[in-house]
Amino acid sequence: MTRIAVCAPSTPITRDDAERVLALAAAEFPGAEIVIHDQCFATAGHFAGSDEVRTAALVECANDPSFDAVWFARGGYGACRIAEDALAAFHHGAQAKTFLGYSDAGYLLGGIYRGRMGKAVHGPMLADIRRPGGEDAVRRALGFLSGGRDGLEPSLAGERHPVVAFNLTTLAMLGGTRLMPGLAGHVVMVEEVSEYLYAVDRLFFHATAHLNGIAGLRLGRVSDVPENDRPFGADAVEIARHWCDRHSIAFLGEADIGHDAANRIVPFG
Repeated sequence: MTRIAVCAPSTPITRDDAERVLALAAAEFPGAEIVIHDQCFATAGHFAGSDEVRTAALVECANDPSFDAVWFARGGYGACRIAEDALAAFHHGAQAKTFLGYSDAGYLLGGIYRGRMGKAVHGPMLADIRRPGGEDAVRRALGFLSGGRDGLEPSLAGERHPVVAFNLTTLAMLGGTRLMPGLAGHVVMVEEVSEYLYAVDRLFFHATAHLNGIAGLRLGRVSDVPENDRPFGADAVEIARHWCDRHSIAFLGEADIGHDAANRIVPFG
């Protein structure tokens, strides 16, 4: 039996989210037990409870030796507010755990990877059940947590370098902080959602300045781009190539990751 704790370091989920995922798991993954922390349903303004409540739930789930994995419930915003305090409270119970999420959870994944506190993995979250085709995203996550590897990002099969994956905004914000892992020699995958192309360009300006020495960059999906009052003049691939060239970073092509139900799994390392 694989025991999976769910907590919400950023924003809350609904009871309906939880029930749909628990029903899918019961029908298709009888070897997985999902325990959803009550904190996932808490609200405090934007957040799934106060900073203190979210920190306590994350630490409780991470340090509990009866759990094999911590699955982040949802992104949004908020993980960066608690990441340093929470990670400082992790003890040996967190070391062997898998921590699965993406988007705003990237602050935690980066800090976990930097501190070697567990196994950081980019992949679907519980709230992806809301997306069109979200059942497949949840199946991909539960399959991975149950030991399957069918949901891995395809380029990993032939990759000889360690790999990480982040939302571009999250990676740019990590740069220069105590959560930013050393990424020299890594292939870095990035994706973005709901940003103007000029903002994507600005994010690459900052993020690539912190990626010296990486083995290369892959670009995931840049989706739901708002329409500006004038064309930017370059698409997302051209923007990525521009900033890679400026920093002598190898541009390796596309990655099958993004803010959608097709988001594939990338174990860090």
